[in-house]
Amino acid sequence: MAFVSLDLRGRRVVVATGGARAGARVRELLADGAQVEVISPTIGADLTQAYPDRTFVWTSRVVVAGDLDGAWLVSAPDADAELRERLRAWCDARGIWLEMVQSHVQPAPGTPAQAGQPASPAVDAGSVTLVGGGPGDPDLLTLAGWKALQQADVVVTDRLAPVSVVPAQTEIIDVGKTPYHHPVPQSEINEILIDRARQGQRVVRLKGGDPYLLGRGGEEVLACRAAGVPVHVIPGITSAFAGPAAADIPVTHRAISHGVLVISGHDQIEPDLLARWPHTIVVLMGMGRLRELAAGLVGAGRAGDTPVAVVHRASTPQQRVASGTLATIADVVAESAIGNPAVIVVGEVTRVLRPH
Repeated sequence: MAFVSLDLRGRRVVVATGGARAGARVRELLADGAQVEVISPTIGADLTQAYPDRTFVWTSRVVVAGDLDGAWLVSAPDADAELRERLRAWCDARGIWLEMVQSHVQPAPGTPAQAGQPASPAVDAGSVTLVGGGPGDPDLLTLAGWKALQQADVVVTDRLAPVSVVPAQTEIIDVGKTPYHHPVPQSEINEILIDRARQGQRVVRLKGGDPYLLGRGGEEVLACRAAGVPVHVIPGITSAFAGPAAADIPVTHRAISHGVLVISGHDQIEPDLLARWPHTIVVLMGMGRLRELAAGLVGAGRAGDTPVAVVHRASTPQQRVASGTLATIADVVAESAIGNPAVIVVGEVTRVLRPH
């Protein structure tokens, strides 16, 4: 939060850019109860997906001075120097609060970053570093991941990555995907990483969760190696485990579940195989096929009263949880209007720490 003491409930806030940082900031402002208007010719993948719900207003053009009239606060994530100066002058003339993007995580006292020493691990010029951004809350980014972001010349980010921790001066390239919509194909993402590294830049590929768990991190590493580009990986906290944990669901629990099976909802679902698995099932990217998955498990012999929980935007202020059974969960989710991103958990563990 940029202004922890500012009460934004019911206040009009103008967000003057539409990039990746703006997406993260809009979510925070909405959680604070603000009336948000985004004024930008284009908006990134995260805001594009949220826009149909009309939780904020989007005006598709460049911001002008009159747009600020009546605003309580103006936010300018992703703004270049020219736009920042225009906004500063307009806000000063109107007595309006203006915030510029700030890193969410600050270095702890005595860390190498504050002491003027090189941060570790080092991100070398002409290299690519894959960073797992964790389940959503920027505070759950690892310290190694944060240090890498502070050294980056360019950050190539996914839709759900915690871009609020990226320094204001760092270039961000948004290659975010939404379900069944990949505006930047994986092959093009690989080329961006390789091209920028060959230009001598320190490239960080910031991904949600962990790069190697359903994150195509392995494909990006292979592409970089094939191109002769040095590449490193910093693991992240996967939403497959942290998402349920944020909702008081342990994916394993003594005497109830001794293992956990993690699958992608995008890939071919084999109900017979899944129904034979006696422990916890966690499904990522599966909301579009939730009804099919639940019906398939029941049809393959899994009891219809098997508990299921769906955790939406885990670890963020927008977190919501829907609970039901294989027989009811699709209807419960539809009535709750819960969509992506979400983690689906199937098994008795969903009731261990939560009321039935």
